[in-house]
Amino acid sequence: MQRQKTTVDGAHDLPVRACLPALREVLAERHAVLTAEPGSGKTTLVPLLLLDEPWLADSGIVMLEPRRPAARMAAHRMAQLLGEPVGQRVGYQVRFERKTSPATRIEVVTEGLLLRRLQADPELTGIGLVIFDEFHERNLYGDLSLALCLDSGGSVRDDLRLLAMSATLDAAPLAQLMSAGVITAPGRGHPVTEHYLESEPSDRDPVAACLSVLDRALSAANGDVLTFLPGRREITAMQRALAERLPPDIEVAMLYGDMASDAQDRVLHGRAERRRVILATDIAESSLTIEGVDVVVDSGLARRPRFDPNTGLTRLETVAISKASATQRAGRAGRLGPGHCFRAWTRQRHARRDDATGPEIADADLAPLVLELANWGVTHADELRWLDPPSSAHWAQAVELLRLLGALDAQSRITAIGRAMARLPVHPRLAHMLVAADHGAVATAADLAALVAERDVLRPRDGGARSADIELRVAALADLRSGAALPAGSDRHALRQVDKVATQLKRIAADTAVTGDGPDDIGGLLALAFPERVARCTSTDGRRFLLRNGRAVLLGEGDPLRGSDYLAIASMDAGRRDGIVWLAAKLTARRFAALFADLIVARREVRWDPRLGDVVARHVRRLDAIVIDDESRALTADDPVTDVLIAQMRERGVTALFDDPSQLRARVTLMRSLEPHAGWPDVSDSGLADAAYEWLPAWLKAGQGIRQLRALSLDRMLRTWLGREREQALDRALPTAFETPAGTRRAVTYAADADPVIAVPLQEVLGMQQGPTLAGGRVAPVLHLLSPAGRPLQVTRDLAGFWRGAYAEVKKEMRGRYPRHYWPDDPATAQATRFTKRRM
Repeated sequence: MQRQKTTVDGAHDLPVRACLPALREVLAERHAVLTAEPGSGKTTLVPLLLLDEPWLADSGIVMLEPRRPAARMAAHRMAQLLGEPVGQRVGYQVRFERKTSPATRIEVVTEGLLLRRLQADPELTGIGLVIFDEFHERNLYGDLSLALCLDSGGSVRDDLRLLAMSATLDAAPLAQLMSAGVITAPGRGHPVTEHYLESEPSDRDPVAACLSVLDRALSAANGDVLTFLPGRREITAMQRALAERLPPDIEVAMLYGDMASDAQDRVLHGRAERRRVILATDIAESSLTIEGVDVVVDSGLARRPRFDPNTGLTRLETVAISKASATQRAGRAGRLGPGHCFRAWTRQRHARRDDATGPEIADADLAPLVLELANWGVTHADELRWLDPPSSAHWAQAVELLRLLGALDAQSRITAIGRAMARLPVHPRLAHMLVAADHGAVATAADLAALVAERDVLRPRDGGARSADIELRVAALADLRSGAALPAGSDRHALRQVDKVATQLKRIAADTAVTGDGPDDIGGLLALAFPERVARCTSTDGRRFLLRNGRAVLLGEGDPLRGSDYLAIASMDAGRRDGIVWLAAKLTARRFAALFADLIVARREVRWDPRLGDVVARHVRRLDAIVIDDESRALTADDPVTDVLIAQMRERGVTALFDDPSQLRARVTLMRSLEPHAGWPDVSDSGLADAAYEWLPAWLKAGQGIRQLRALSLDRMLRTWLGREREQALDRALPTAFETPAGTRRAVTYAADADPVIAVPLQEVLGMQQGPTLAGGRVAPVLHLLSPAGRPLQVTRDLAGFWRGAYAEVKKEMRGRYPRHYWPDDPATAQATRFTKRRM
């Protein structure tokens, strides 16, 4: 049958037509990268104008769009240019929606759907060209799909062509990766006047910042105003605020990702009867031309997922957009004519923004990617070509999780369970729950997977308490299906979306379950998905729970889950100290024991008990940090008491276990500094702890705890460790007493990080020309010269200088205060004494 020639009605003035000859020439031989400004027609015209290329023959084109609204809209526009209804030569497939036919040769899909097709058919039979539109968004699945297509093209499909298109991407690195030619198309964007705030807003709330410029935006032009906000919460808040501010001839519309398709289409297609203020997330940032928009108000913020490999959690963070994203957003105002963009930040702050949005692969949870690659036959990231390689830390975290879920073996190869999981369009955690559930509980598992994956269906109103109990969500879903009244705070739209997702998952999972002998209760099912997030209650008030990794999490004050023995936690805020549980189910002790029977370890533990302040022996059953049973046992001769005591010494310091022989330790430390190569030991807390196995074990008795330490002297143990010869050398060099010329013995006081000190009455050192020295003259101690009453008169290490100088004033004052004592005129030659003048 003769193929129908493609005729495109309209769009003759789109700038991308000018680059078509060059693009055709490159694609006839290899891959291509097309850079084209917004409004050039690359999304809707390029696929149509390539459809009749000889190298494509009868093969089709798959075009990837990162967002569902953009996929649907692009397909509708291309079909319109062909004068056909969508679903003929141009169709699309997005989640829960497909419009294609046997005649379809251009199919617009979202990235996850291309992955499903690649896994089922790595050769992409019947496809001659894969187009990656808006590749600058650098979504995780976009990078993965490109890597797999390059792998397929390099092994089994050397005739497969790839085309990456973007308005803001740096084309050179991508072209090098793909071995592609680069074609640049001119844009047809109209000028957009950019407006900035004069000063930083005092209120960081994006709603307040956007409201502050909205009046100017409405006055700047007569068309619709597209306002970019980071998320649905801010959109709802601004909608409420505008209800009191806007006149009745202006309509407020909303546009965000989880809206129903028909509601999105009403915003995207055609002008409304009234002027509109459209409140949108970054879903409207690229690909979409919204009819009637000539003004953009930009909060400068977006929600981005950030994965923390330390906690294994991904959270949505509100972050500042890049300059490239800001340019994309501003371009929405110039698609149909001159426009204005009002930015809710200053020009100075704009200069400090990142140039481009970082790739999602750098911050994402890589478990879905690693599972996809294992299913492809790849066990290491470097086996494929990447524009930005996956993070090694995140990769390791993903491998660890997938092994825990049974999806990968010890060599990171995919298992039978892993292959079943890979066929399900959900995160591997939820896929594991679906494939491992009891056959009779697949429907419940599908409901739970949908409730976890989608937006929360219960929202507290007017500051009411929020419960983490997922069973309340399951009950609300059952009420929706039965037509019963919904619980207070239920989100009917979110419940309908959950029901839609659950229905799809039940259909897919019915042919996917591989074990059929898993749990059938909600807590057990949730534990299949989040095995490392099971937790045991550890507080008397029933709020505090301990996770397997030793972290603590808290329930809300009035949460019905309080007092549960165990929890299976699906969502939580890791927090800086104790985290907060957002979504969980109670887990019975029996189910906990059954699920983790192979991982629960029973053993004798000898450890430090801070409550008793002693070494104890216990018989313990535990799952990592979660202690299930803990029973006391008597210490035995084989118990590693020494190890525990030394560990305490390292943690708390030597003086927590012994009286401190500080003088001895200070003397040895001083000798160590004077003779660094003579082998004097390190007797600091850390040094003694590190060398504890050299000096402590010989003094300990097997099977006894801390009480035996009270009978031991650290001074004696350290002297024994030094040895007789070194102890004698220490006493010679750094004696503990100084014999004065008066025949008395005065203590030499040593302290860590300080000079030795000799406190001595002044009369007892009369006649000394110079002060005393230690260690063969290498150390001059500090003299504290005392009055007859023992009060300090002078602190010095230069006795000769004192005699020549300050002594005269001291003598003058002391003769009047202590007339019975000897205050000679020439102290350097006078007789030392410990008596009064009369006794002398």
